[in-house]
Amino acid sequence: MNIEDLDIYLVGGAVRDSLLAAQASSHEPVKSDRDWVVVGATPQALLELDFRPVGKDFPVFLHPHSKEEYALARTERKQGIGHRGFTVDANPKVTLTEDLSRRDLTINAIAQAVDGRLIDPYNGQGDIENRLLRHVSAAFVEDPLRVFRVARFAAQLPGFQVAPETQTLLRKMCNAGDLDALSAERVWQEFFKALASPAPERFFQVLEACGGLDHWLPECAGMELGPFAPTLGEPVQRLAMLPLSQQSILAITERLRAPKKFAQLALDRFAYLAMLERWPEVNAPQVLELLIQLKALHAPERLQLLLSLLQTNAQRLPLESELLRLAEEVKLLALPEQQAKALQGAAYGQALEELRLAHLAQRLQKPQS
Repeated sequence: MNIEDLDIYLVGGAVRDSLLAAQASSHEPVKSDRDWVVVGATPQALLELDFRPVGKDFPVFLHPHSKEEYALARTERKQGIGHRGFTVDANPKVTLTEDLSRRDLTINAIAQAVDGRLIDPYNGQGDIENRLLRHVSAAFVEDPLRVFRVARFAAQLPGFQVAPETQTLLRKMCNAGDLDALSAERVWQEFFKALASPAPERFFQVLEACGGLDHWLPECAGMELGPFAPTLGEPVQRLAMLPLSQQSILAITERLRAPKKFAQLALDRFAYLAMLERWPEVNAPQVLELLIQLKALHAPERLQLLLSLLQTNAQRLPLESELLRLAEEVKLLALPEQQAKALQGAAYGQALEELRLAHLAQRLQKPQS
C-alpha cells in the first residue's frame, strides 16, 4: 500500500477557514493548521508507511514528509471524569460521518476529500452562511471545555452568534458545575487563544451569558471591555490591560497558571505605566527607580514590553528611543577611580546613585526658551 491509497480527508479549522475566506472573497492564504482523518486504516498500516505515532490517548500520527497530523477515524464514549475519561474506538469500520459526529461545532465538522469534494453531514456550511455557532450533537456536553471553546470561537469569529439551542446546553453545563472538573492548563489555552483573537470582548460576553465565568474567571463578571487599541495585539499586552484591578489580574494569572511574564507585565503596568503616560512630567528619582526595578540597565526586554502598552505612536515611539538611550547612558556611568577606591559598601552605592540621579536630572531638564 502507498500513502496515495489511503482514504484521507482534510478536516476541522482548515476547511472552515477556507470556506470563510472564499465567502469573503479573501485573497490571503489560509494559515490554519491542517489536520487529516484517515478512514478504514489501522495503526499498523500507517506505521508500515513510515508515519510516526504521537501521543498515547488517540491514534494520531505524523506524516513522514509534511509532519502534519493524521488521525484514524474514531468515535469516543464518555466513561469517566475529565478530558481523559473517554473510551476511544478507532477500528477500521468507523466511518467519516461517525468521526465528524464527535466534533464540537458544525462549522468544525466539515471534511474535504483530496479531490476538493466537501462532506458536510451536519450542515456546517449553512451555519457558516448564517454565522451561527451550533453544537453537532448531544455528546457536546461530555467535554465541559467546549463552553470555553464556544466563547473562544465567538472571539475568533466576531460576526458569529451562539445558536439558541447551543446556548441552552452551555447554561446547563455551567449550572451543573461541569466546569469544575477542568484543568487550569486547558482553560488557559482557550483563554490565551481568545486574547489573541480579533474580538476578545466576545469571549467574556458569551461566558457571562451562560454562567461560565463563575468558577474560573469570576473577576471578569460585569467587566466592560471594548476593542483593544491596534497597538495591543499580543495576549500578554491584552491581559495586562484588562479593565480590572491589579489584584484581580494577578488572581487570574495564578488560578490559570499563566506564564510568569503575564503577571509581571500586569505588575509593571500598575507600578509605572501612569508615570510613562505623564512623560516628560517626571523626575530623576522616578526614572532611576523604573530603570532599576525593570532591570533595564542589564536587559531592555521588560522595559520594551511595558512601553508597548502605550496606546499611541506619539507616546510610545519617542519614549522607546529616549528611555532606552537613558538606560544605556546610566549603565555606563562610573565613579572616578580615586573616589571608587575610597568608598565601600553602602557608601559606594550611595555615591553611584547620586551620580546617576545627577545625570538623569540634567538629561531630563527642559530646554530653556
